[in-house]
Amino acid sequence: MRHWLTSTALVMALALPAYAQDYVPDPNARQGGDIVITYKDDVATLDPAIGYDWQNWSMIKSLFDGLMDYVPGTTTLRPGLASSYEIAGDGTVFTFHLRPGVKFHNGREMTADDVKYSLDRVTNPATQSPGAGFFGSIMGYDVMADGSAAALAGVEVVDPLTVRITLSRPDATFLHVMALNFASVVPKEAVEAAGADFGKVPVGTGAFKLAEWTIGQKLVFARNTDYWRAGEPYLDQITFEVGQEPIVALLRLQNGEIDVPGDGIPPAKFTEVMADPAQAERVVEGGQLHTGYITLNVKMAPFDNVAVRQAVNMAINKDRIVQIINGRAVPATQPLPPSMPGYTQNYTGYAFDPTAAKKALADAGFPNGFETELFVMNTDPNPRIAQAIQQDLSNVGIKASIKSLAQANVIAAGGEPDQAPMIWSGGMAWIADFPDPSNFYGPILGCAGAVQGGWNWSWYCNPALDEEAAKADSINDPAKVDERMAMWSDIYMKVMADAPWVPVFNEQRFTMKSARMGGADALYVDPVSIPVNYDYVYVTDVQ
Repeated sequence: MRHWLTSTALVMALALPAYAQDYVPDPNARQGGDIVITYKDDVATLDPAIGYDWQNWSMIKSLFDGLMDYVPGTTTLRPGLASSYEIAGDGTVFTFHLRPGVKFHNGREMTADDVKYSLDRVTNPATQSPGAGFFGSIMGYDVMADGSAAALAGVEVVDPLTVRITLSRPDATFLHVMALNFASVVPKEAVEAAGADFGKVPVGTGAFKLAEWTIGQKLVFARNTDYWRAGEPYLDQITFEVGQEPIVALLRLQNGEIDVPGDGIPPAKFTEVMADPAQAERVVEGGQLHTGYITLNVKMAPFDNVAVRQAVNMAINKDRIVQIINGRAVPATQPLPPSMPGYTQNYTGYAFDPTAAKKALADAGFPNGFETELFVMNTDPNPRIAQAIQQDLSNVGIKASIKSLAQANVIAAGGEPDQAPMIWSGGMAWIADFPDPSNFYGPILGCAGAVQGGWNWSWYCNPALDEEAAKADSINDPAKVDERMAMWSDIYMKVMADAPWVPVFNEQRFTMKSARMGGADALYVDPVSIPVNYDYVYVTDVQ
C-alpha cells in the first residue's frame, strides 16, 4: 500500500493531471465536539511561510489553504483554493481559477492579489522561509532570491479570480509544491499589521482559526464557520496542551482525559502498550517516507574535510540505534527511504567499521580524534539515541558533548552556519513533503536550503548537483519516468560520496487515539497533514 501510494502520486506529478477524485465523506461523521491533543514542547510559529516541523505542520495545514491540496489520508492531488487549472505549452504555464467567495478569518474575500502577495512573500529573502527553494522553478525566482527583485516575474494576476504562473523550466513537482504549506495564501493586511508576530496571530482561509494561544500552556483552534468546503471540518474545537511529558500524556490517554498524544507512544512504553489488547486496539500504524540522520556541518571544522565525514559514517552502529526504538525502523544507507522512487536498491552505504573509521581519521590528520558537539531534541528516545551515537564516536576517538534542547532551539541552531557541528535529526527527521525524490534534496541537501533559517543543517551546497537536480525535475514526460529516477539515484550516490549526512534509519509511524475518536486510520498518520488531518477526524459521542 505504501509503495502503491508513492508510485501513483509520482505518475500524477509527471503527467500533470487535470483533476483527482475527491474525498468521499464518512457517513458516520457528525459535526461537533472538542478534542485534546498534547505535546511536550510549545509551538514556535504558525506562519505557513516559516513553520516547518513535525509539530506545527498539521496545525498550519488546518489554518491555511493553498491552490492545491490532497485527498485526505492520501498523496493524491486535488484542487484547493483553485477550483480548476490549465497547463499550457511544454508544461511551464499554469493558469489557476480561484473559487469565488472564499473568506479569510478576518472576513475579507480572497483574491488573486493575495495569491501573488503570498508567493512573493515566501520567496523574499527577508521572510527567511525554509521553503523558499521549493519555488525555484518560477520565473524570476533567482532575482528574488538574491534580493534584486521585489516580486516574482512569473506570477501574474490576470483578474481577481485568475492567477497565471510561468515557470523558467518544466518542473515535474510543481503541482505538489503548490499544495505545500509554504504556498498557503495569506492576507497582506494581516501580515503587515502583525509584522514578525504573524506566526502568533495567524489569519488564513483554513478549516480552523486560532481562538487562543497561551504561551507555554495551550493553543485552541475553533471551527471556521465560514469555511469554503461545505460541512467541514467536523470538530468544533481542538485544544493543544503543551508542556506535557509523553509518559504523562499516555497515562492521561489511558484515563480518557486526552484524545491523541501528539508526541506518539513513548518508546519506553511501546512494548507494554502493544502487549495490552485494550491499548493495542487504539494504536494506529502507518508507513512514511522518512529518514532519520545525523548532519555534519561542512562549514565547521573538521567536518569541512570529507574524509572526516566518511569516518563518522563508518563509526555509527545503526543496528543498535534501531534496537533503542524497539525495532520500529530499518537501518538506512542513503538519504532516500526504500519506498521512494529513485532509491538505489543495491547500494550498501558505509559499513559499520570502527577500525576503518579510525584509519580514515588518522589519514585525515586526526589520529587522536577531536572534540565536537552533538545537538539533539530533548524528547525520548532522542537523548538515548544521542548517547549511543556519542559512545560510537568515542570508540574512534571523537569526543562529542551532547546538547539536549527543545525542538525549536535545535532547529534554530541548525539554521545558523556556525552553531551546530552535528545534529541528530530525531523528532525532526525528514518525512517527505510530497512523494518525489527531489523533496529529499532541495530543502535539506541543496544550496537553496543552506541559508539562515533553512533546514539544510549540514550546510552542504554542491552547485553541480543542483544543476543535475534541476535537469532531473525538468523531465515531465511520463514515458521518461525511469530516466528521471536514474538521474536522482545518481545524485544521491554523489551526495553519499561527499557524506554530509550519516543516514541512520527509516522509521514507521505509530500513534494512538482515544476510544471516542472517529475517522479512518489514515487520517491519524496522514502522509501530508503530518501527524493528523484535523479537518476530517471526528468524535463519536456527539449527540
